[in-house]
Amino acid sequence: MKDETQENQNSRQYVRVGTTLYKIVQRPLISGDFVEEKIPWSYETLRQDFGKNNLPEIDKYDGFCIIPDHIHYKQVHGTFLNQYEPLNYKPAPGQFPYIRMFLNHIFREQIELGLDYIQLLYTKPTQILPILLLVSKESNTGKTTFLRFLKMIFSKNSTFNNNEDFRSQFNADWANRLLILVDELLINKIEDTEKIKNLATAIDYKMEAKGKDRKEIEFFAKFVLCSNKEHNPIIISREEIRFWIRKVHTIEKDDVYLKEKMAKEIPYFLHFLLHRELSTKDQSRMWFSPAAIETPALRKVKRYNVNKVEIELATYCYDVMDGLALDKMWFCPKDLTEVIREAGLRADIGLVRNILKDNWGLSSHKNSEYSFYYIDPNGEIAPVKRKGRYMEITMSQINKILL
Repeated sequence: MKDETQENQNSRQYVRVGTTLYKIVQRPLISGDFVEEKIPWSYETLRQDFGKNNLPEIDKYDGFCIIPDHIHYKQVHGTFLNQYEPLNYKPAPGQFPYIRMFLNHIFREQIELGLDYIQLLYTKPTQILPILLLVSKESNTGKTTFLRFLKMIFSKNSTFNNNEDFRSQFNADWANRLLILVDELLINKIEDTEKIKNLATAIDYKMEAKGKDRKEIEFFAKFVLCSNKEHNPIIISREEIRFWIRKVHTIEKDDVYLKEKMAKEIPYFLHFLLHRELSTKDQSRMWFSPAAIETPALRKVKRYNVNKVEIELATYCYDVMDGLALDKMWFCPKDLTEVIREAGLRADIGLVRNILKDNWGLSSHKNSEYSFYYIDPNGEIAPVKRKGRYMEITMSQINKILL
């Protein structure tokens, strides 16, 4: 006959949520650690394991909920089981020299903002935060180590995504996490950029898994991205304020045991964050003011993604009007998108339309016929009859853009 300790242990191994039975298991990791998981189980297997007259006590819940909280965590809310996971570390007083040294390397002159960012993740997990993007074309900078450092702290509440994950309709494996971490980001389609930007400020989101109906959830994920492309990791418009981009430099002295050293210091670091006074106040929907997180790295990406396309568009218009001695010309965004692609630049009609409307202040006329002037490979300019809601620009406007 099993003793009481064994029976209590068995009862903690199984839960029923709604009408589904789960077995709680500890999956081993390469590091030697374990991560808790809930695996769908069956009552028939349970009877085979224990006998039909000796089934363990099973906690029963009406369903799952997602309530992020690191300081006053509760596994059960009413009759619902919390899918958000408790952290593996408990705050304790102590020093954290390796973590401090590493974060100083990542954030440098913005170290207080960097500490604020991580402190807000820990103390205010539902607060909307900027999209943090670390860039460097150099190797051995610590970008990936920073992602893994956040993963160590927030464990199962964070996940690594790749570029393709954002294009998939199935998002159940990441839509309910605190942190979405992406190493080697390269997104060159404006619709992908728009999706990340919209998610960064979303409050609700539709979660979908294979074979299951979509359901609306409260969305609180933050994005931390890394890329070795300093100029064009993602398409960002001139007016965009949702990105915080930092260029990270090479680590002068590599420490192969840095990850293990920082892991030991995490309880002390959490204690520090718990008692530290934030250096910033809530100044926007993403907490930080746009001016505070504007960096040379952000301006470089904006210049590359917008100015290169914008200058190509303006130059084309100038060449047409100058070549034909015109003081104005007409076009639809689709016309200039074809021009940009023929010039070998990456841009879709959405980016071109944003430049024409937001940057140049142009608006569409009523649907009618117009002449678009096409420059052929020999430099000859020929009119092409088109129909659509065309825009009009003058030579004086183009001169202002090019100046």
